[in-house]
Amino acid sequence: MTLPGFPDAAPLAGLGGGILIGLAAAIMLLGMGRIAGVSGIAARAVGLGGSGIGRRGAWAFLIGLPIGAAIVMLATGSPVPQFANSGTLIVAGLFVGIGTRLGSGCTSGHGVCGISRLSPRSIVATLTFITAGIATVAVMNALGLEVLP
Repeated sequence: MTLPGFPDAAPLAGLGGGILIGLAAAIMLLGMGRIAGVSGIAARAVGLGGSGIGRRGAWAFLIGLPIGAAIVMLATGSPVPQFANSGTLIVAGLFVGIGTRLGSGCTSGHGVCGISRLSPRSIVATLTFITAGIATVAVMNALGLEVLP
């Protein structure tokens, strides 16, 4: 299935991925009583977070993210993803890390878990993330910059 004007869109795959993300967040909240915010789990894994999931559990969660994606890619025959160069990834990672600390969370914690709990703080944070992303893409397009080769 394709969307008019968006030949590369995969709405059914997106719907399936969204369902899996929501299910994983619900299982973590109901099973462990914790929010499935990836930045908080990453902070816990490297010893920056003081409560919640244990460090071993945090590492298992983080390691499972790319392994799960690789399993789906292999099972479905999806093309190998392309990434920006290492320098761009490092700079982007630093900006994202700083932003998640300033915003007290990331898109998974605020956007998936916070909005589903109708948290006003998460709604504002998610609107800020989306607005900043749109502005970044608009500026990059206006300057003729491409992230991917």
